[in-house]
Amino acid sequence: MVGVLPREDRTAAGIGIMVLAVALFTCIDTSAKWLLIAGLPALQVVFARYAGHLIVSLIVYLPQEGLGGLRSKSPGKQFLRSVFLLGSTILNFLALSYLPITITTTIQFTMPIMVTLLAIPLLGETVGIRRIIAVCVGFSGVLVVTQPWSAEWHPAMLLSITSVVVASLYFVMTRMLAGVESNATQQLWSSAVSTVILLPFVIKGWVWPSDVQTWLVFSAIGFFGATGHIAATTAHRWADASLLSPMFYTQIVFAAFAGIFIFNTWPTVYTLSGGAIIISSGLYIWARERKVKGG
Repeated sequence: MVGVLPREDRTAAGIGIMVLAVALFTCIDTSAKWLLIAGLPALQVVFARYAGHLIVSLIVYLPQEGLGGLRSKSPGKQFLRSVFLLGSTILNFLALSYLPITITTTIQFTMPIMVTLLAIPLLGETVGIRRIIAVCVGFSGVLVVTQPWSAEWHPAMLLSITSVVVASLYFVMTRMLAGVESNATQQLWSSAVSTVILLPFVIKGWVWPSDVQTWLVFSAIGFFGATGHIAATTAHRWADASLLSPMFYTQIVFAAFAGIFIFNTWPTVYTLSGGAIIISSGLYIWARERKVKGG
């Protein structure tokens, strides 16, 4: 059994593989939007994402860990963590069926801000006034992107925002389980729980892909999910989290590329300006956290 692998000082490689992970996360959203446009039910798309993730995780981890990789030291927390991840994916894919990928991606950039807020009551972390102000500035960027006062407002933006809240709870639970569970256990549980929960809901109304391209995307979405999360975990073993956090913001580049070249949608000035506000706020929180931990 491999168990928990030791940390290595491979900063440049860690940053590189983290950018790869972010690109794969964008591939998940791009694949989901493609499948939704092709007429597949949203829950079936979510199922394909996690069933594929489970298959890849079994192939990767069973030879290393055996059935021991399925054993959890904190099954209750592990189950709750998995449900939060599933919920955030469902909400995000539903939002993608109505919104451009650049908008959902930009809203997702508020996740570090939301985690900062949730860490206060759930993890007992202390947050200073400067970081609270940065959080407020970040949420003002969300208002610029969503424009609830204009005709461009779409109710699906609430789905995207709620997805961020639920995903942030997933990351808080992940932090709670850090050092307690192996990566194999976390990957197998998150994919298996979601697959089992969704199976009875999707099997009756199952819709097969109608062409070769849709079949390829349908088959690949789970691969993107598994390899993206495995790459992110590897990156955090090779480099400090404080160095890797800003790499998430490269997703706006990948999302813009996908929007333009795959879906023929261009980011609006409001998406770009709101994204700049959110990213600036997130980078400030990141810099403050590094300074506090370093000092």
